[in-house]
This record gives sequence, C-alpha cells and structure tokens, in this order.
Amino acid sequence: MLEEVGIDHKTLTKADIVEHIHRKIGFSKKDSAEICEKVFEAIKKTLERGEFVKLSGFGKFEVKQKRSRRGRNPQTGQEIEITARKVLSFKSSQILRKKLIDS
Repeated sequence: MLEEVGIDHKTLTKADIVEHIHRKIGFSKKDSAEICEKVFEAIKKTLERGEFVKLSGFGKFEVKQKRSRRGRNPQTGQEIEITARKVLSFKSSQILRKKLIDS
C-alpha cells in the first residue's frame, strides 16, 4: 500500500502524507503541510473533548477511561497500584479489517 503513494519504507510519516497531497492533488508543499496540520489538529481537539473520531472505511478513535487496578512489578513481584488513566483506543472498520486479512 505504501508503494501506491510512492513510499519505499515501512513507516508512513506526516511528511509522506504532505508529499502525497503535494504530488497527487497538486497543492503547494506549504498548502499541503497546512492541510495536513489542520486535519490532525481537528482530530486531536475532538479527542481532547472526549468525543470519538470515525473515519469511514478506516476506523474509529476514542479516548477511554481505565480504572485503577492492582498489578505486579515484573522484576520484584511486589504488588502495586496502577492509577486510573485515559488511553487512546482504535478499532478498525470492517472494510479495513477485510483488506488486511485478504492481503
């Protein structure tokens, strides 16, 4: 898939997305970078408000609250309290899951 957008390494970076927008859509690099930043900023602000981000055909991002719980230090075996925290969760869409399984 990365080959489709002209990327020859295994990690898709923000710079790769900017380059793809620049080459495929024809915006200037500056405008492409600004578009990319605005999209990521909108996603971050939505998640910060506690709302979820659903990208049709890709998946859903949401912030979940994890309760505090007991755990163990793997080195000492000592019991510790793991504090409550928020975690970012991603659930892929059925379309993406099917593409990943079929490839």
